[in-house]
Amino acid sequence: MHGPASPGWLLVALCAATGAYCLLRMRSSVEEQRRTAGGEALMGFGMAAMAVPAAVAAPPRWAWLAYAAVFGAAAVRTLWAARTSPHHVHHLMGACAMVYMAGVMAESPGHHVQGGSGVPLLTGVLLLYFSGYVLRSGLRLLPMATAAGGTGTVGWADRPELSQACRLSMGIAMLAMLVTL
Repeated sequence: MHGPASPGWLLVALCAATGAYCLLRMRSSVEEQRRTAGGEALMGFGMAAMAVPAAVAAPPRWAWLAYAAVFGAAAVRTLWAARTSPHHVHHLMGACAMVYMAGVMAESPGHHVQGGSGVPLLTGVLLLYFSGYVLRSGLRLLPMATAAGGTGTVGWADRPELSQACRLSMGIAMLAMLVTL
């Protein structure tokens, strides 16, 4: 992605750590949680790969097209699940945002793309959506964090406050990636 190298590497580390935790969550005994964690792991690792600073490794155009294809397939798969769960609608938005960012990077891997002045409309809409998601996720995390003190022996895969913190982290990372677009 565009932007300075240091924040880019921090973004890579955040997204990779989030993806790794989501892989751990796939060991849950609840099938729906395993499925959700798999999609979130894909998103975390995909965001980590896309966030590698362009000054260090500028992927060729075909790599961006491969990202678009992978997340396009994830969007189609998520579209089916989104008809029953509002959380899957968010996964659909995330996958579509990744397709959009990969498409922009495929068109202009070395410099910013803006038709005229200001922020492109779709980027602005995605920024608004993810800003709202981050605020809502942060507010939902507060009661979970205070209630988590007496949870007893809940496994790492079934900690709702940790999965919510991962979603919050990925939402913030998505905002950072969209801002640099």
